[in-house]
Amino acid sequence: MSVFLRFNTALRENFISHRCASIGFCVLVASSVLLLNGCASMKRTTDQSAGLVVRMDWSIETGAPSPSATSLAQWWERFNDPLLTSLVLQSMQRNTDVEAASAALLQARALRDVAAGALLPVVAGAVSAQHGASGTNSTGNSFKLGADASWEIDVFGGSRSALDASEASARAGAANLGNVQISIGAEVALSYITLRNAQARIEIATANLNSQTETAQITQWRLQAGLVSSLEDAQARAAVSQTQAQLPVLQVAIDQARHALAVLAGQPPAALLDVLAARRAVPTVAAELAMSLPSETLRQRPDVRAAEYSVIAASARVAQADAARMPSFKLSGSLGLNALTLVGLTHGAALVSALLAGVSLPIFNGGALSAQVRAQEAALQQVRANYRGVILIALKDVEDALLALRGDRERLARLTLASEAASDAALYARQRYTSGIVDFQTVLETQRTQLNTQDSVASVTADIAADHVRLYKALGGGWQPDLVATPTRVLPL
Repeated sequence: MSVFLRFNTALRENFISHRCASIGFCVLVASSVLLLNGCASMKRTTDQSAGLVVRMDWSIETGAPSPSATSLAQWWERFNDPLLTSLVLQSMQRNTDVEAASAALLQARALRDVAAGALLPVVAGAVSAQHGASGTNSTGNSFKLGADASWEIDVFGGSRSALDASEASARAGAANLGNVQISIGAEVALSYITLRNAQARIEIATANLNSQTETAQITQWRLQAGLVSSLEDAQARAAVSQTQAQLPVLQVAIDQARHALAVLAGQPPAALLDVLAARRAVPTVAAELAMSLPSETLRQRPDVRAAEYSVIAASARVAQADAARMPSFKLSGSLGLNALTLVGLTHGAALVSALLAGVSLPIFNGGALSAQVRAQEAALQQVRANYRGVILIALKDVEDALLALRGDRERLARLTLASEAASDAALYARQRYTSGIVDFQTVLETQRTQLNTQDSVASVTADIAADHVRLYKALGGGWQPDLVATPTRVLPL
């Protein structure tokens, strides 16, 4: 402990009684650096405009716009299905893609801290002991205790640009995590809807199969009575077998959807078989959605934000590469105690100090630094083009989802009427066939129509639910945009 007290005392005495020449040298260097820093706002700036024009409204009438994305943060709750909500939340926490994106975010934040450390001085302590000998004669011992410090002054903003790039990359990582969560949540919902749709269709097929089996039994009795031919009997049995053939296909779809949901939740494929065994109806949305304006949609989509931050990071790397062509200024110094014995470090040790200021200027590098600037400018052009592409895809996703939703609603309205009429026709045809008024071909056609229309109603009902999921995803629902700071716009929206 006395060694460190002695060292601290020596430090104070050294700075108080330092030679005037050294002080003058420090003042001269500091003044020069401040002068350069004051007159060198040389941090490279880039034109952030790309001239992309976005419509102020959607091409399809959607009702009153809502500027807030809060209602979409937990969009799966709109389906009023607790099991669906549980699966989505579980998948957002345990899915392997989410875990990988979370780890990538931690890495990006750590690299940001590394870049921030480059702006600060570096101080290192050192303790050494040395024993020398010449032949068989000892030349003595030497003990040293000291500290070295260095600081590369960021006059031209190279280190600051590196920090800006790392900060933008970290924010892009947070947005990418949100994008992965949105995708996983939507995929869970779509798989869940596929499961419930297959269950609904298998119930429809089973109900129609029972009706066809009864009709086939009636045909068998009429054949035995000589009222129909073997043709009608064969047609009845063929209809029953054809409907039975649909059941294994639907059961496979059910099992595959269960496996998909389990894997999305980060579990083995068979983990949720019991949880998803009970049949439930296809979840439907409880209320209409008040659509956001296109510009608001772009602000709340995480992939758009990630692309924005990529542009910001690339722009900062251009400035960093440009600063590398400028002179660099570095201050370094050391202060320590030197003694011939270990005890001497506390009494009578020699105080050794040094101060160095250096300027480094790249003179010839074969054009490598200029080429690096051009490479970063080309990378900036790439991410800008990617950003514009992400915006266009985002708008297309919303427009496509709106079109699909409108079309499927119209289909459902017409198919519902057709299904009701087909059910009535099948009932009347069966009653008249039993009475011998119509032939079996009429019964066969009406039953086939009934099965097809009912199956279509179930499929379109599931399609509408899936359209809502895709619309929520396209609008950027499923994450909290406020958790990632909104970047400065690099493209006019």
